[in-house]
Amino acid sequence: MHNTVKIAIIGYGNVGRGVVKALKRNPDMELVCILSRSPARVKNEPGVTVPVFAEDNLNELKKADVAILCSGSKDDLPVQGPFYAKHINTIDSYDNHSNALPYFKAMDEVAGKAGTVSCVSIGWDPGTFSLQRVLSNALIPGSKIYGFHGIGPDGGISMGHSDAIRRIAGVQDARQYTHAIPGAIESVRSGENPELKSGDMHWRECFVVVKEGADTGAIEREIKNMSGYFAPYKTVVHFVSQEELDAKYSGFHHDGLVIGSGTTGEGNLALIEYRNIWDSNPEATANIMVAHARAAKRLANENRRGAFTIFDIPPAYLSLHSREELISKFL
Repeated sequence: MHNTVKIAIIGYGNVGRGVVKALKRNPDMELVCILSRSPARVKNEPGVTVPVFAEDNLNELKKADVAILCSGSKDDLPVQGPFYAKHINTIDSYDNHSNALPYFKAMDEVAGKAGTVSCVSIGWDPGTFSLQRVLSNALIPGSKIYGFHGIGPDGGISMGHSDAIRRIAGVQDARQYTHAIPGAIESVRSGENPELKSGDMHWRECFVVVKEGADTGAIEREIKNMSGYFAPYKTVVHFVSQEELDAKYSGFHHDGLVIGSGTTGEGNLALIEYRNIWDSNPEATANIMVAHARAAKRLANENRRGAFTIFDIPPAYLSLHSREELISKFL
């Protein structure tokens, strides 16, 4: 018999909906409540069968073991992360790579003082891709590590970047697709070990719906100059109607790969490649976060405290299976 992990969802958009679906596939998980800044809307959403409360309802939050924070990284998580870590174990998918260390330190300080566990930047990048970078670097000393996203012809949607655009004044809705540059991938796979900057590996395509009277020129400039999101990349901005956005750009597909490239022994080529393909980017992130909720409770049961990244968590802590089952089935 597994100990039930009681879950609260905070923030209910595409990732929150994905968490609900993921929890149904994990028999040791139980959703006890949802906290939202729009509780009336969430209560009427299909599939919501648990109580829904305002985001500041800390009394209801006490019924959960772990809160999964499903809000955006640009403006929400820097505030919500430290706030909720004072009260409960948390999982978040903070995705601003350039600010990951300051965010981790802030969460570690708060959770450490509060006696809670906070698993931060949990998703697939940052997240599982980050782990593969560390493994490749450790297993091939001196290797170069490359990450590519949006490998297919249509690219792949970035939830965090799309959310960042939607936070700009005058923007009604937006989708951002990342496109890998094929020549860069082939150069890496051939063992050339090129020196590649971020803008050499990807370009970004934005489809934006603006509110009536909005200054499209100002919006485009703000997108292209947004630090940590678009500034290093070639970025193309298309202004479209809501109908066109919903009809043509409503999919949530994404994919990517990490390649570690170097040599072993007497200069023998060594490549490690890790690939993800997701029909639903938000559901991918949700599934990874749910597995880490199990780990967060296990860490808390061991009286561990503070912030943890995917580097710090044993893989066995993510799994529903016992140690014996893992060894017999997967080793």
